[in-house]
Amino acid sequence: MDQNFMKEKNILQLVISMSLPMVISMAVNSLYNIVDSYFVAKISEEAMTALSLVYPVQNLITSIAVGFGIGMNARIAFCLGAGDEKQADQAATTGMLLSFIHGVILMAVCTLGMPWFLSLYTDDQEILSMGLTYANRAFAFSIIIMLGISLEKIFQSVGRMKVSMISMMCGFIANIVLDPLMIFGIGSFPKMGMAGAAYATGIGQTITLLVYIAFCIFRPLPVKFNRKNIYFGGNLLKRLYAVGIPASLNMALPSLLISALNGILAAFSESYVLVLGAYYKLQTFIYLSANGIIQGIRPIISFNYGAGEKKRVRQIFKVSLCLTAGVMAVGWILSLLIPGQMIGLFTENISTINIGIKALHIISFGFVVSAVSVTCSGALEALEQGMASLMISLSRYVVIIIPAAWILSRIWGAEGVFYAFPVAEALTAVISAFIMNHVAKAKAITVTD
Repeated sequence: MDQNFMKEKNILQLVISMSLPMVISMAVNSLYNIVDSYFVAKISEEAMTALSLVYPVQNLITSIAVGFGIGMNARIAFCLGAGDEKQADQAATTGMLLSFIHGVILMAVCTLGMPWFLSLYTDDQEILSMGLTYANRAFAFSIIIMLGISLEKIFQSVGRMKVSMISMMCGFIANIVLDPLMIFGIGSFPKMGMAGAAYATGIGQTITLLVYIAFCIFRPLPVKFNRKNIYFGGNLLKRLYAVGIPASLNMALPSLLISALNGILAAFSESYVLVLGAYYKLQTFIYLSANGIIQGIRPIISFNYGAGEKKRVRQIFKVSLCLTAGVMAVGWILSLLIPGQMIGLFTENISTINIGIKALHIISFGFVVSAVSVTCSGALEALEQGMASLMISLSRYVVIIIPAAWILSRIWGAEGVFYAFPVAEALTAVISAFIMNHVAKAKAITVTD
């Protein structure tokens, strides 16, 4: 398959054609958590709280998979743009092997560490039991998650975005069908509660992986997988991990943030913990949709930079920034217009819903401005500037928001935590613009006229 369309097609048409399937894919992917949460909330509010506490670690596994996948994506697309097919094959094959190893390690570590982790946030035995029931089964699918996401990034690196969309949709359909059947024991299915929610998600992820494999067999990729392409020499590992580690940390930082904020909010009420968990389920739908645009532009930027098309890199960045801001604006409007209905998906408690409405009103004011940091981070990863991207995410998720949340909670109580979000987004946007311009000038790619 010829990838030269990435440097020849009209910029706006190219970005939309590459991003739209990924926007749909990311929206579908976010629905995994939303659907799980919706049905789990029907069990009890304690079950929803347990799921909220497990979510940071669950997100950590996905984050490492996506982060390393981004490293593979950038290296493969760059090599194809530069005409080096051998290195592209080596990056794909070696990356898949390393992803398998990552999955084994994460499955063991996260499963063994979960009792200690949950005990940090609650001593309610019912919540602890529900959390462990879900986590032990969900984490068993870690290898499948790793391999599935790695294949997703490989398909994206060669411009086959529709395959990602189809694969994710197949997995999601399986999940949404199985969730009520396995949680509540409908028909011939036994009632499994939290275990059923975990199994339904895991089976959906397995189906996604199988669809990717089917495409690899019947519509082979331009990159080749075989033993000869397993290569640990040269600078391949350095290249993969130079982007993969910072990108994984980027993706994992929200887990650290949620855990830190849960610690602050737990001192006020477990209802606030539930609301924060519900918010993160909802915001993934918005942010992952925006991230779909970023997923679409990463291989385009990497390919064009590898091919020496620096002017197109600049144009791609500007178009994607506008599109990302548009997606975030939709999220802001929805949060202002129907916050009660959105929070009501996860709880029927009126007081909790009222807390959630206030939280969405406050937090959503930072949505549009966050497009700057989201787009800059994605573009920097595509340029293999993983550390620069990490600096932006550290500012966004750790350096600014956690201290701000702690300080503001001392002034305005639990609501102060929610005010920290728009404050952090505004300050991070300024930092992101500065870092992006600095890197762009160093690479002779100006992003401002």
